[in-house]
Amino acid sequence: MNIKVRIKNKTFWLTAVPALVTLIYCILGLFNIVPTISEATVVKILTTIISALTTLGVFVDPTTAGVKDSQRAMSYTKPFKDIKNLFNINKDGSEENDD
Repeated sequence: MNIKVRIKNKTFWLTAVPALVTLIYCILGLFNIVPTISEATVVKILTTIISALTTLGVFVDPTTAGVKDSQRAMSYTKPFKDIKNLFNINKDGSEENDD
């Protein structure tokens, strides 16, 4: 896992922050500590922020820089299926014909 690249990825933070909030509330619950702000309220606030940022176009394809698709993605005529078939090669070395 390349953690340096992951922490630069917006999608990583979209999943990590809610997971950390949940973890914190679970740990607090183990010690019978009741925070003044409920977990439901925190989740609603995070959801509102994420929804607003998504609406503004902040979160786009995390696999490419900027907001545009990569040249490879622009060349697709149908959705890309599987990384193992990236080069349309079967296990025996023959080319795959998907048409």
